[in-house]
Amino acid sequence: MKRIKEYKKLFNIEGQIDLKELKTTYRNLVKEYHPDKFLDETAKQEAEEISTKIIDGYHFLVSIAPETKVANLEEYKITTSECQVVDWRHKSMLLEVTFSDGNTYEYFGVSKILFGKFINAKSMNNFGRRNIFNSFLYRKIKKAAVTV
Repeated sequence: MKRIKEYKKLFNIEGQIDLKELKTTYRNLVKEYHPDKFLDETAKQEAEEISTKIIDGYHFLVSIAPETKVANLEEYKITTSECQVVDWRHKSMLLEVTFSDGNTYEYFGVSKILFGKFINAKSMNNFGRRNIFNSFLYRKIKKAAVTV
């Protein structure tokens, strides 16, 4: 959640993320902090760091935007309803779950207590569907590997 707030602040976003506004702000920030605009080596290095943060923030915010979630909802429903949980990690209110189809999702705001219930549940898949997968803000962080 801290990362979300930090990136929203960087892009001056309050409330829900609008992809059109985000893209416009992103382009303006990239132009403003482009390293080639600076002659001083220290300023150039600072601009590179800020540019990297802007790029990371943009991709992160796009991944959690409501429009992105709607566009990928069908695939998400299939993954969370038909695939098994094969791996998980929890760190500081962030739960990372990998499914048997190779997709990995991050869930924001999952407490340590809820995580404990998740990993000790008789069926992690059922518990996740009832209490996590459709209840918390999420984003896809790794796509399934394509096999030919």
